[in-house]
Amino acid sequence: MTDRDSRHKASMEKLKAHVDEKVANATEQRGLLLINTGNGKGKTTAAWGTVTRALGYGYRVGVVQFIKGLWECGERNRLEDDSNLEVAIMATGFTWDTQNREEDTRACAEVWQSAAKMLADPDVYLVVLDEITYMLKFGYLDIDTVKKALENRPHEQTVVITGRNAHRELIDMADTVTEMQEVRHAFNNGIQARRGIDY
Repeated sequence: MTDRDSRHKASMEKLKAHVDEKVANATEQRGLLLINTGNGKGKTTAAWGTVTRALGYGYRVGVVQFIKGLWECGERNRLEDDSNLEVAIMATGFTWDTQNREEDTRACAEVWQSAAKMLADPDVYLVVLDEITYMLKFGYLDIDTVKKALENRPHEQTVVITGRNAHRELIDMADTVTEMQEVRHAFNNGIQARRGIDY
């Protein structure tokens, strides 16, 4: 065995011991609060990946889309026939299109009722609150209402929150926060969003 191979083996042994220790110390079982935020692409896509994973194990899943409900959604199209999936859509489109605060607030309150029902149901294993961060930022939804529903949800239920500028109080509550960082985005160079890739 060469010196390089020996060093590699020793390094991997050390890494394995570290990982094994972390696995042994992870003894708590409960649902999680996950946040996908940041200005980069992929927050909703990652959430749909988690939806697909949960459905693959036969779990019940609820998805609430607060912004992109009017857009085509390839993931939703593919999964919507699964009897374990429930999707609620705000369906007003982007707030910069509606330009009507009263209408958007009413639509948000209506779809929040579906979200609150999912968050209170112990049979729903995973809830995705897609783009809810904008509802909080624009004041359509009260942070205390959201926090209370998250705090009182069933012990085994996991929630994924997506959207830019996640509220500081939600970040403080979260188990896992992932920030997507934009390095370059094709749209900023005049390239249209692509069906089957971007939506």
